[in-house]
Amino acid sequence: MRDERSARLKRRPHRQPGLPGEARAPSSDVWTRAEASLSDIHVPEIHDLADRLRFAPQQGRIRLDDQRMMLMHVSSLGALRQELIESLGKETARGLITRIGYQAGANDAKMAKKLRSGSNTLDSFLAGPQLVSLEGIVHCEPVALDIDVANGRYYGDFYLIDCAEAEAHLASYGLGDEPACWMLVGYACGYTSTFMGRPILWRELECKCTGHTKCRVIGRPAEEWGEEAREDLRFLQIGDFVKFNPAPSGKLPATARLAALDAALPDNDFGMVGISSGFNTVCHLVKKVAPTEATVLFLGESGVGKEIFSHNLHRLSGRAKGPFVAVNCASIPEQLIESELFGVERGAFTGATASRAGRFERAHGGTLFLDEIGTLSYTAQGKLLRALQEGEIERVGDSRVRKVDVRVIAATNVNLRDAVKEGTFREDLFYRLNVFPIRVPPLRDRRDDIPLLMNWFMRRACTKHRKSVTGFRERAVDVLITYNWPGNVREMENLVERAVILADEGGALDLCHLFTTGEEVTDTTFVVQKNGGLLQSSGVEETAERGALQPLADTEARMLRLALSEAKGNLSLAARLLSISRPTLAYRLKKHNIS
Repeated sequence: MRDERSARLKRRPHRQPGLPGEARAPSSDVWTRAEASLSDIHVPEIHDLADRLRFAPQQGRIRLDDQRMMLMHVSSLGALRQELIESLGKETARGLITRIGYQAGANDAKMAKKLRSGSNTLDSFLAGPQLVSLEGIVHCEPVALDIDVANGRYYGDFYLIDCAEAEAHLASYGLGDEPACWMLVGYACGYTSTFMGRPILWRELECKCTGHTKCRVIGRPAEEWGEEAREDLRFLQIGDFVKFNPAPSGKLPATARLAALDAALPDNDFGMVGISSGFNTVCHLVKKVAPTEATVLFLGESGVGKEIFSHNLHRLSGRAKGPFVAVNCASIPEQLIESELFGVERGAFTGATASRAGRFERAHGGTLFLDEIGTLSYTAQGKLLRALQEGEIERVGDSRVRKVDVRVIAATNVNLRDAVKEGTFREDLFYRLNVFPIRVPPLRDRRDDIPLLMNWFMRRACTKHRKSVTGFRERAVDVLITYNWPGNVREMENLVERAVILADEGGALDLCHLFTTGEEVTDTTFVVQKNGGLLQSSGVEETAERGALQPLADTEARMLRLALSEAKGNLSLAARLLSISRPTLAYRLKKHNIS
């Protein structure tokens, strides 16, 4: 009943804006209705959202939940807007800025649904206006709100107070005759459309840039606006708005195409997830070299995904219908490496009771992947070099030369240039392999991929082990993002799978499920306090030398003390800060002997 009552508030007619530059006071009747509607709207506390804002100056990162953010001078925003307007023209610049705002709003809508998944419809929706306040863009004040997601009904009326975008525009152009909060209007369209699952168009009917005391926007389904919204729809060639105003050329603007790519990210053609520049660079290089016959050398630390990229390179190549044969050079004894690679004839040595094809022959017409190639002995390197150069091999104990058509992909976590200098790797073989090197960066250098990988591995582990978990607790997310990941993606996959196994059915993954085998965990981020100041979160720097679970117990005790200090001894408030019930808090305080 509360959800239904909160989400369907009495709609009041909005007052029409005055002439350009004119700030008219509303009539007494309209003002009474506005006050009545506003008094009915309970705006939830923002603390749950503020708790997800993290500053990590040592890494040069700011995060809002699992999204990377950045601070920007309002004067720089004004300079950027002015540059776009004067170089591209007002029409093009407005469309670009509106669509950028739309994408930001769509991202925040997904975040809001996740962070307030257990809240009623109204509280969940109001996370959007609170997020733009948290991001320092504007303060939103609801005037009237009518939401019915199931039936697709929506009406919103908001004041935008102290808008950074209006401030930036005024500094560059002064008062004008048209509203100028283009990015915010785009944000509102993206946020509400994603939240409602249908295109909701917002229009700015009052703006500080036209002389009003504050900005005002009204939103409702796009089809309900009629002809008066045709002008606004011209700038929203993105998402479901395309059907209202298709691009004349049939080609969407770049911002709309990027948003579509971002939405389809988890299902890219690599079967992998990632958004970091390092990940995208590797994907780009793989796609470039795949159609060719060039030898590829993957470089990078153990566990970064070199073999997965090799599989994808083969799949995208002209040899995709041929075999993909993988060889781990480190796992084959030196005395057997020749027979494994080139094959053996019957009677060649004791125990060779039958002729057997080697890996080169088995990969004929396809791809041969040589993993950990830096571990090959000097003698084996010479034999491999001849096979690569001549394209022919001889089985052990045979005098017949066999031609092979094989594309070679190699991988190593060893610095081969240093190995050449030290005399442990043949220089001629290095240059034969180093035709098209691709370096896969370690996970600590592509932290933007961590939130995606966490959730991807969690879903896979849940499916594999037939378990259901709700996600990660925020303190677990903080540590996962700041952890150094010496084992890279392979370590994350194993760690998340272990956590899913340890977690209770229907519960959330916490630190006690994740770091249980002596990992060195640190957390040096800053969190936002209620007064707006920053507080360094309790650092964790422990190993499992005192027992696998002891560091986690110490961490929990420190977090309990920090919450009590923040709440000034108020147990109910401390429980809310920790997102647990008061009885649970009392139990844990007793467990750690904290009074």
